[in-house]
Amino acid sequence: MILQALVRHYEDLLEKGQIPQPGWGTEKVSFQLNIDSQGKLLDLVSLKREIDNGKKKVMVPRDMQVPQRVKRASGISANFLCDNSSYVFGIDEKGKPERSRQCFQAFRKLHQDILAALDSETAKAILLFLDHWEPEKVKEYECIVSHWKDLMKGANILLYVEGQPSVEDVKIRAAWQEHYDHTDEAADCICMVTGKKTKAAILHPVIKGIYGAQAMGTSLVSYNAPAFCSYGKEQGKNASVGEYAAAAYGAALNHLLNDREHVRSVGDTTVVCWAEGGEEKYQDAALAAFLGESDRSKISEDDLRAILKAALRGDPLDMEELDLDMDRPFYILGLAPNAARLSVRFFYQDSFGNLLRNVARHYQRMEIIRPAKDPFERLPVWKMLQETVNQKAKDKSPSPQMAADTMKAILSDSYYPDSLVNGVMLRVRAEHNITRGRAAIIKAFYLKNTNSKCPEEVLQMQLNGQSTNIPYNLGRLFAVLEHIQQEANPGINATIKDKYFNTAASTPSRIFPLLINLSQKHLKKIKEMNKKVYFEKNIQDIMGKIGEEFPDRMTLPEQGSFQLGYYHQTQKRYQKKEEK
Repeated sequence: MILQALVRHYEDLLEKGQIPQPGWGTEKVSFQLNIDSQGKLLDLVSLKREIDNGKKKVMVPRDMQVPQRVKRASGISANFLCDNSSYVFGIDEKGKPERSRQCFQAFRKLHQDILAALDSETAKAILLFLDHWEPEKVKEYECIVSHWKDLMKGANILLYVEGQPSVEDVKIRAAWQEHYDHTDEAADCICMVTGKKTKAAILHPVIKGIYGAQAMGTSLVSYNAPAFCSYGKEQGKNASVGEYAAAAYGAALNHLLNDREHVRSVGDTTVVCWAEGGEEKYQDAALAAFLGESDRSKISEDDLRAILKAALRGDPLDMEELDLDMDRPFYILGLAPNAARLSVRFFYQDSFGNLLRNVARHYQRMEIIRPAKDPFERLPVWKMLQETVNQKAKDKSPSPQMAADTMKAILSDSYYPDSLVNGVMLRVRAEHNITRGRAAIIKAFYLKNTNSKCPEEVLQMQLNGQSTNIPYNLGRLFAVLEHIQQEANPGINATIKDKYFNTAASTPSRIFPLLINLSQKHLKKIKEMNKKVYFEKNIQDIMGKIGEEFPDRMTLPEQGSFQLGYYHQTQKRYQKKEEK
């Protein structure tokens, strides 16, 4: 399904002229090798361009359309018109001069095979250069020596003749296309992507741009050990993917990853998305909705709010400036590095409207009273996952599997993973702190995962003073007792929360009698009679809902109710201060 969707996307982009045709690809090129019509080397010119990288400017290679690159393992295989110094000049610093010479010979033979019969001045000039080039005399050319360091790092060099790119010569392009399309081998498989009888792709394309993966690229499909093969088939013949489908899905995926405006990283997962038809506005809206990043997309916050409301109601989107089709098929793919190949963390496919509806339902479950200084109207997924991480740790990345499972749950509107709420509970126990994000996650988890036995009366956006749930009211009581301590001791550094929060949430009967007795001493220190009366009424009201005995132990869902009660009661207090 993934490969089929990517091949369709490739064909959509090809129809729009946004991606090179089969046999061509976009590659990072650092230098132009300029030769004259007689095949003599004129100059080696840098094609790098300057871009902003944070606070400084850096020089990076230029993206250019070149003939399709070959996939190299350990053998020698040359590219057409554009390659590195080992192939173009026959030089490198790997300590194997004979191998470098063989690389150059392979480069020369490939060009002789394709260009020898052409009536083209550009082709004749390239062949003359290759016929007369002597690798051992390379140090005689100052233009090459001046760029030696970059060349030895494997920078790509594109052939130019009289200042014109060889890839723009019409006859050369036609000759390459014929060479690329032609095969001496008969069809040997039924492609499982296209359903056509074709030649199987032995090596699948390299995918670049995955966060944490090898810089030179990694395969999505590969067989690099005998244990992965079966029935005597080798490498790509185990996959039954035709050469066209392999090239198409590779080109489409690399095009998506190269579009940095629409690529996001969550944990160790790189996320890309696309709609059938290849229109960017669907990517903008989906990323703004799913990751809560309206500030990084072309969708305004007001538009995003309207989109989510329409999706939640199931209404058509009546916005002329956006013109989004809710029935348009949409795809989201999450990839992560995994040794020699890529790991598919998740793959989502549905209509665009269903995607937005699922995301809107998630945000609805996550709605909870927020502090005045909290800048997020909706908690983004990355911020939500950060609530499970120790912010003082060196590595602040959330668990990769938990992050992927959470994203899958949001996209498909299915149960949240237990690891999400467990991660939040661990941070609460370690830090004794219920943030807006942690409270929202607890609320959303128990609302969605209905088998958790957590009553809906406590899973509210703000304080439910009518709730009779004992764990919830214990959390409220703890917040009131802490407030009394703070009023009695202004500026106190550590409160009962820092010492007793975990015990109060798990074994209330052990600590609450002590805390209530302590609160009476704190009340005596408060001089304002109005405050004393207010606190005493609060305690009496909440104690009336709890009863005479405190529970000996509380389950994990009950502890979640306790934490929500504490958060709601605390935010109610801050809300009153803001109103005053």
